[in-house]
Parts: sequence; structure tokens; C-alpha cells
Amino acid sequence: MKKIIIAMLVLCAAALAFYWIKSYRENARLNVPGFAHGNGRLEATEVSVSVKLSGRVDEIKVNEGDLVKKGDVLVEMQKNVLNAEMLQATAQKAEAEAQLKIKTQELEIAKAAVAEKQSSFDRTKSEYERQKGMGQATTQQKLEIAEAGYRSATAELEAAQAGVAKAEAAKEAAYAACLSAEAQIARVQADIDDSTLKATKRGRIQYRVAEEGEVLNSGDSVLNLVDLTDVYMTFFLPETVAGKVKIGAEARIILDAIPDTPIPAQITYVSSVAQFTPKTVETQEEREKLMFRIKAQIKPELLEQYIEYVKTGLPGVVYVQIDPEAQWPEFLKLKSERK
Repeated sequence: MKKIIIAMLVLCAAALAFYWIKSYRENARLNVPGFAHGNGRLEATEVSVSVKLSGRVDEIKVNEGDLVKKGDVLVEMQKNVLNAEMLQATAQKAEAEAQLKIKTQELEIAKAAVAEKQSSFDRTKSEYERQKGMGQATTQQKLEIAEAGYRSATAELEAAQAGVAKAEAAKEAAYAACLSAEAQIARVQADIDDSTLKATKRGRIQYRVAEEGEVLNSGDSVLNLVDLTDVYMTFFLPETVAGKVKIGAEARIILDAIPDTPIPAQITYVSSVAQFTPKTVETQEEREKLMFRIKAQIKPELLEQYIEYVKTGLPGVVYVQIDPEAQWPEFLKLKSERK
């Protein structure tokens, strides 16, 4: 019986010692002079992959958890209607170009007619002025014939010039039709391109919102993408400490999953407005209750190096240097800094 009691006492003592050592280590880690700390979870910017046009989902090329890089095709929407519109727009452009060619030729013919009528006008005008200048040396009949020829040539020239103006207007209209057809082709092509949804950033597919065969409205989401080049941890500090945190200050993140591997980060944001504000802030004690949101950003180059292991939602602790002279404790030193 004594042995059992002794064994139980030894076990209790060992458990207490273990608990004390663990608590001591945790307290030592949480009370580092020159540093502040806060709890948080790894977060990342989320991108909603949405459709621009209403339509049916033809094919989703990725699954939840897949890593994608910028430019990768994620989703194909059905393009049957758009392809038909492209054929129609292409045919309209061909017809407009043919009309432009015809109207250009008609304008050249009209200009040639003006040149011909101008020559006839100049000749009849010269003859009419010559007859008028001869006075009594010519007959009234010859003068009337010259005048009639001059008036006829004038009317024909004006008609030819009007024909040129009409031909120019027709050519401009044909040219405008060509531009309109080209614009229609560009619009349809843009819609076709927008029907292929591509990754705008390097990241991981978090979840699928829609499935193949579903009909979506404009703006509906198909996928949710986590931008793994923009990963950070948000934490909160009281006013007395947050006021000492500088933008750009060095920080280290310790994740619960890998407590012996500090992750270098940088403070990129300190809220200018308290997140937790009591109804009244009249006393020093109440002011100390004000909590400010702070963001510690992990460097993109480090994320790129370990992109396969980056996961959001992991809990951890952020340590930020508030005293520039303070040295990082051993458990927060990077591998390159350890002896």
C-alpha cells in the first residue's frame, strides 16, 4: 500500500513539476522586455472569382485546395451564343468593307465626272465671255447660243459637284459601318475572353461556390481564391503599448503548430481608432482598456519560398519589437541568427 501511495505522490510531483516548468516557459515567452505580443490567426486576402456575363458554367478546371498561379485558367463558361455573335459580326464587317470599296470607287467616278464637267464649263465660259466682248462684231444668235452653252455647263458642273458630295457622304457612312462592325467584333471578343476566368494572383482555391452546368447571373461567384502572397496576422494591443509600435517595425510570428520556428514579419498597419471602446473613457484605467488593431505582414518572398506549406486560419502569437535596443530572445531568433 505504501508503495502505491509513494508512486502516486511521485506521479503527482512529476505532473506538478511538468505543469510548473510549462507555465514558467510560457510566462517567460509572454513577458519579454522590450517586446509586445498579441494572439491572432493567419489571414490572407480573399479574391472572389466571379462571372462578368450571365451564362452556364461549362467546365471548372480546379478543385478546392489547388495551388494556382497568375494567368492559370480556372473556369470556362459556355460560349455558343458568343461564337455565333462573332460569326455574325465578322460577316457584317466583310459586308461593310465591300460597301466601302464600292463607295470609294463611286467617289472616284464622281470626281472624274467633276473634272470633265469643269473642263466643259471652262470652255463654254470662255466662249460666252468672248462673244460678249465682241459687241457689234458678233450676232445676237451666236451670243445666245454661247450663253445657253455656258448656263448648261454650269448646271452640269454643279450637278457633278453635288454627286461628289453625295459620294463622299456615302463613303463616310460605309467607313462608319466598318468601324461599327470592328467595334462589335472587339466587344464580342472581349466577352469571349471574359468567359474564360483566369487567376489574377498566385494563391490557393479555398472553395467552389458553383458547379458545372449551373446558370449564373452577372457578378455571381464561382470560386473563392486565397491570395497566398498577402498573408498576415491581425492582433490587438492596448493603447499604452500600441502607441509605441512603429509602422515597419520588425515582428516575429510563433504558430501553435510549429512553436520552435519563428516566422519573420513586419508591422504594416496600426489602427488609428480603438476597436474596443468602453462607454466612457474618463479614467486612466479605462483608457488602458482601449485596444488597437495591428497587422503583421509576412514577407512575400518568404511566402513564395514556402508556398506549399502556407495555410490560413492557423493560430499563433505575434511578437513586435517596441524597444529598438532590445535583443530578440533565443526562442524568437531566426535560424540564421542562432549560434
